[in-house]
Amino acid sequence: MSHRRRRTSSITRMVTALAVAAAGTLLTVGPSVAGEAGAAAAAPGPEAAVTGHLHERGQWRTGVAAAGDRPVVEVTREAGAWAHGTAVLATEPGSDRMPEGWLFIAHRDKGSWQVAFDGEPRFAELSARSTLTRAAEKPLFAEQDGKQPTARTTGITPLAGSDFRTGMALPWANGQTWTMTSGPHGWGGSEAPWSSADFAGGDQAVRATRGGTAYTMCTGWVRVIHDRGYSTDYYHLWSNISANGTAVGAGAHLGYTGTDVTCGGAAYGRHVHFGLRQNSAYVGLAGHGLGKWVMENGGAAYQGSALHGSARVGAGGNLHNHGALGLNQGVIDANGGGSVNKRTGPGTGYGISGSVADGATVTVSYSSNGTSHTGRYGTTSLWNRLSDGTWVSDAYMWTGVNGTINGYC
Repeated sequence: MSHRRRRTSSITRMVTALAVAAAGTLLTVGPSVAGEAGAAAAAPGPEAAVTGHLHERGQWRTGVAAAGDRPVVEVTREAGAWAHGTAVLATEPGSDRMPEGWLFIAHRDKGSWQVAFDGEPRFAELSARSTLTRAAEKPLFAEQDGKQPTARTTGITPLAGSDFRTGMALPWANGQTWTMTSGPHGWGGSEAPWSSADFAGGDQAVRATRGGTAYTMCTGWVRVIHDRGYSTDYYHLWSNISANGTAVGAGAHLGYTGTDVTCGGAAYGRHVHFGLRQNSAYVGLAGHGLGKWVMENGGAAYQGSALHGSARVGAGGNLHNHGALGLNQGVIDANGGGSVNKRTGPGTGYGISGSVADGATVTVSYSSNGTSHTGRYGTTSLWNRLSDGTWVSDAYMWTGVNGTINGYC
């Protein structure tokens, strides 16, 4: 967890400006400046270019980087004109500011390195051309192209639109119950979007919420890039894995809950600081499904709750990991009742064909319009045909989509 950002003095701004200028100078040194001796020297590595780009991102993020901020650039693959790795803007351990980090791809062209971080428009283009991009990474990187509106370009918090399906479990083993020690809050504290939550308990083994490719951002911090533009962050880990584009499956072991702050920030009591990202930007947890729970904001950061069917659990309460909800599945929400009637057709004019319990998982074959009903999220005439041939009103089902999830019949 982290809290308020500190202000920087005019002296700090001056020191940071000089550091950024120095980083920028490193980008321009080459044969044209250094003369024939420079031309004869070996081409510089990508670290200086990545560091300069990292300072630029830090400047945009905070207006001016704090005195304790430091670049941590790790080149994990390099061959020929290409380099891949991680770039972290680390803060002071124990500070009230959290680190930020990106994957990078660098390409040397005519003696200088061109750098792109994930979420920037050139990242997807460079990843498609790079000889170092692995087969498992190519489709995932193609979605990290910066096309989703972000706060930087629109002033609006990044959102998932009308589709909040993640296909993710909670970040621990299916069937275990852990404590949500803090509800939705920002990656770095109270700032929007409230993308993060803190969890602890069980066997303390932190696991990937969905399959993808994993990267160690720094000691204690692992990021997994998933499909559909999502990625997830896991921080404060002890004994975390060392990963460099490692393919991981859902539930893969990433490390243990801990208090590690190698890259900065603060941790009070062992836990995993979990963050949700979409297209390389932190995105609000509210409305998203994790482990068949729907995350909800509270009146303030670190409050909030999670909803499974009609059962609501607040911050400090226990969440059972029911596993990932399939993209064509829903969770029955009787809106306070014990069960929902199933019908032989899409409406109350059809006969009752049993019932389904609140909190049950159902699979949707297709949908149709029928009689109108009002549930937790509003009024709808949409009905869903279940895999057993019966029908349930969409008003009593959470699917993550405001509409059909498997087409109309």
